[in-house]
Amino acid sequence: MNFEAVKSIYMFEMARMRRTLLQSVISPVITTSLYFIVFGTAIGSRIQSVEGVSYGAFITPGLIMLTLLTQCIGNGSIGIYFPKFTGTIYEILSAPVAMTEILLGYVGAAASKGLIIGVIILITASFFVDIRIAHPFMMVVFLVLTAVTFSLFGFIIGVWAKSFEQLNLVPMLIVPPLTFLGGSFYSINMLPPFWQAVSHFNPVLYLVSGFRWSFYEIADVNPLISLGMIGLFLVICLSVIGWMFKTGYRLRS
Repeated sequence: MNFEAVKSIYMFEMARMRRTLLQSVISPVITTSLYFIVFGTAIGSRIQSVEGVSYGAFITPGLIMLTLLTQCIGNGSIGIYFPKFTGTIYEILSAPVAMTEILLGYVGAAASKGLIIGVIILITASFFVDIRIAHPFMMVVFLVLTAVTFSLFGFIIGVWAKSFEQLNLVPMLIVPPLTFLGGSFYSINMLPPFWQAVSHFNPVLYLVSGFRWSFYEIADVNPLISLGMIGLFLVICLSVIGWMFKTGYRLRS
């Protein structure tokens, strides 16, 4: 393992976060604060509690997950797409660096950025609502697995995309609706039986449900099933990336 290569790629990607603090850190914090003001105050005043938890506290895991998914996919995709766009990807591919080392550098940086933002959002939320974490270890497990998995997913999008329009297609048009419809702001038990069944086909439901369970021990889906679904998606992403590296799909042409 060429740790120096991994470190170089990782530190280069992390430096981008320092150069774009307004976009990378301040913007998500402001957006999340507005969610708490609008949803937590305006709607929360009409919804006293959800399954015994105040509405503002109930939506906190969903907001963290929404931000985490968006940040990890965005960082994971732009990290590998930009070298393709500028042509520097060929310098990386021709260097004595294994594909796994390239993957560790880019995905590790994307996941780290997402985790940093997630922790900042959690701290920000504590100023608005009373948060309790029933299972801190499981919260970290869900947070890390989700960050790594969706950074890998973002990496796939970055390799697949041929333009900036394609690069933003999934993060902007697909992920937010799935997150909003995945129980981020409500419990699916509030839905009619038909829509409850439909919601189980939304992968984001399992992420939000498992993450919320680590806070308040309430969940729409069994936490073990949620953990299994994240693991399954992780394996699928690794398999797709393995195929991309093996065939050179949109990397060597």
